[in-house]
Amino acid sequence: MNSRETDFWSTSSDELFRRIQSRPEGLRTEEAQERQARYASARLKPHQDIRPLFALLSQFRSPIILILLFAAIVSLFLADRTDALIILTIILISALLGFWQEHGAAKAVAALLSLVRVKTEVWRDGRLIEVPIEEIVPGDVINLSAGSSIPGDGLVIESKDLFVDEAMLTGETYPAEKSVSVIAAAAALSQRTNSVFMGTHVVSGHAKAIVVHVGKETEFGRIASHVMLRPPESEFERGVRRFGYLLLEVTLLLVFTIFAINVYLHRPVLDSFLFSMALAVGLTPQLLPVIISVNLSHGAKRMAQQKVIVKRLASIENFGSMNVLCSDKTGTLTEGTMRLQAALDLEGLPSERVLFHAVLNATYETGFINPLDEALRTQCIADLSGYRKLDEVPYDFLRKRLSILVATPTTHLLITKGAVEPMLTVCTSTELPDGTTVPIGERSEEIQRQFQDLNQQGLRTLGLAYRDMGETPHIDKTHEADMTFLGLLVFADPVRSDVADTITSLRQLGVSLKIITGDHRLVAAHVSQQVGMDHQRILTGQDLRQMADEALLQRVNDIDVFAEVEPNQKDRIILALKRSGNVVGYIGDGINDAPALHAADVGISVANAVDVAKDAADIVLLEKNLAVLVHGVREGRTTFANTLKYVFMATSANFGNMFSMAGASLFLPFLPLLPKQILLTNLLTDIPEMTIATDSVDPELIDRPRRWDIAFIRKFMLTFGLVSSVFDYLTFGVLLFVLQASPEQFRTGWFVESVISASAIVLVIRTRRPFLTSRPGQSLVLATIAVVGTTLLLPYLPIAAALGLTPMPPSFLLLLAVILAGYVLTAELAKRWFYSSR
Repeated sequence: MNSRETDFWSTSSDELFRRIQSRPEGLRTEEAQERQARYASARLKPHQDIRPLFALLSQFRSPIILILLFAAIVSLFLADRTDALIILTIILISALLGFWQEHGAAKAVAALLSLVRVKTEVWRDGRLIEVPIEEIVPGDVINLSAGSSIPGDGLVIESKDLFVDEAMLTGETYPAEKSVSVIAAAAALSQRTNSVFMGTHVVSGHAKAIVVHVGKETEFGRIASHVMLRPPESEFERGVRRFGYLLLEVTLLLVFTIFAINVYLHRPVLDSFLFSMALAVGLTPQLLPVIISVNLSHGAKRMAQQKVIVKRLASIENFGSMNVLCSDKTGTLTEGTMRLQAALDLEGLPSERVLFHAVLNATYETGFINPLDEALRTQCIADLSGYRKLDEVPYDFLRKRLSILVATPTTHLLITKGAVEPMLTVCTSTELPDGTTVPIGERSEEIQRQFQDLNQQGLRTLGLAYRDMGETPHIDKTHEADMTFLGLLVFADPVRSDVADTITSLRQLGVSLKIITGDHRLVAAHVSQQVGMDHQRILTGQDLRQMADEALLQRVNDIDVFAEVEPNQKDRIILALKRSGNVVGYIGDGINDAPALHAADVGISVANAVDVAKDAADIVLLEKNLAVLVHGVREGRTTFANTLKYVFMATSANFGNMFSMAGASLFLPFLPLLPKQILLTNLLTDIPEMTIATDSVDPELIDRPRRWDIAFIRKFMLTFGLVSSVFDYLTFGVLLFVLQASPEQFRTGWFVESVISASAIVLVIRTRRPFLTSRPGQSLVLATIAVVGTTLLLPYLPIAAALGLTPMPPSFLLLLAVILAGYVLTAELAKRWFYSSR
């Protein structure tokens, strides 16, 4: 990077364009593409490569697979080449199956994410277009407006009432005003009023800026490289990791022990090593990452059909285990379309003067889009030809008001609207319907009473005031004083007709709804009463300010409605809910919602949210409707339930078979299965498990939130692994003492029994019900039938000898059927005992 570009704020825009080789009309397309390649390594979130070659190579990332490949190649030159080639072929087939599933899943997820990518307006080839925020490069000229996330550090080249929230970088509560200027090179970051920075967002106004730095080269990037190396590990990811460690510890202990004993018994070292490594493949859940990816991507696709887009796959589990959902009331409980019901004077009568001044304020404000100003602009038509905007102080969540300075035919007029109670504090007089003014003290009680009456009807009410500024050309927050209160603006946002049923559905799913709103407590109480929520116990922002964290922790679970809440109090409520043992979701779509979205276990936004909210969310709703969320929760729980099914499969029959095989190798004078047969067993039993993502789920598994429980999985592994081992050793006894089997027959019989039993038991442990009363998915049934049929045929096919298999007598097949029936029946009884004893 050119060192002169590091102090770009001390440079004029013309000079900066020359240095960075750009122009006011923006880069050409080919220039942007060349710079995207040049700055690819600077991205904070590197592009995930889903090209087929990389997806295929990733199937061999397991150290055990690599060791087995190495041993097989050594065997190719030193021992039986046929066996080595078969082992290599089976490994390759397993890899191709994993690749086919995982690559398809990755492409599906990428397609879904493209629906909700955050985009920014940029000038390319002299035209204004929208591109994904990560495709912005140095030299790009971008347009900024309220709610825009800023994609890189840059210099403001045009601005109109631009205010930017830089709290993430500077810690400042109030938005910083930005304008075109040249600042000293030594200026601190908070003093660079001509610059915008990545990681911040626009609160109000409009601007054009030239991007100088992106990614790791930005001020935000320097911080992120130290403190944001990866997103926090979700409970689901932590559970998967701990489960992997559990099986890995058992595997390593078992494999090293078996290898040492086989060598001690003077068996061939290479055969013993290959056997141990093949055993490790059978024990290690190397399919777990693939199964999880496929399962989550299938879940994401099903959720997309319900208008729920998952940005971070691991959040699906948290979504399913969520038991508290926090949301604003606007657009969730209500229709979200504000309608101006009345503009009232101090007598409570409709007033054209109040309405006209409200329209002036709403027309000229350039802050973030809000439904109140939209209602004023669209519902009211006024002739503003004699008026001109001079200046603006945008809305912020501490003042709770916004001000516009307009030039009228006779003077400069400051018009302010906002929450009624804060508005009264900046007024010293009121204007009566006849135009006369009286001190505010004479009418304040009447205004408060009128305000509360409207709130109790569930109506949103704002106060409106003005001040004659004479010839003053500019304003700031200090001018909001000595104002004259003019009247009240009343808005209606009807409750959704289906919201009560939706809240009931959420309760039935074990999810309690909590409303966190900035609206007045009386409005919040009225709406919550209408939808059947507890409206008696309400905490206000004022209550929260006076409440210690420990006191909040004690009360937070009992409160359904939080009203008059300030933005910085939202994440405090969410953190208290999390500390009290809840998995918390939060729906937010506004500029002030980003901290709360980050604090929640599941951050949920909507497709039309401002960039900063959509970027912070884990999940994006294509429609802001709680009913959509209900479907999403069900799909999330279905996905989690199917993921756990694979875990149960890997810890029952598969684990039991491999454990039994390891034990048998200690007392048999020959290996119970050849390495190639172990790998073939593993491959065949993997096939039904790969279809688990499409399996049906019993309703009782999605009727309440569920969480990852390693202790439960360990108990499951011991219970069903023991059942599997009992019938494994029963099979050994039948083969050795009843059929007097030769080594080849023993291996064939054991191979057939282990594959079929592992495939059949899947149908038992996939449900908590009796397996005949729970219908499995069609793909699972077909895959199981195909594997069982293939396994029974293999000993009679021409390739049987190469695989070390031999035809078995009919009596074995009859005994096998008896053993399998006993195994399934015993597993059913064990399942009933296991779940009833919890």
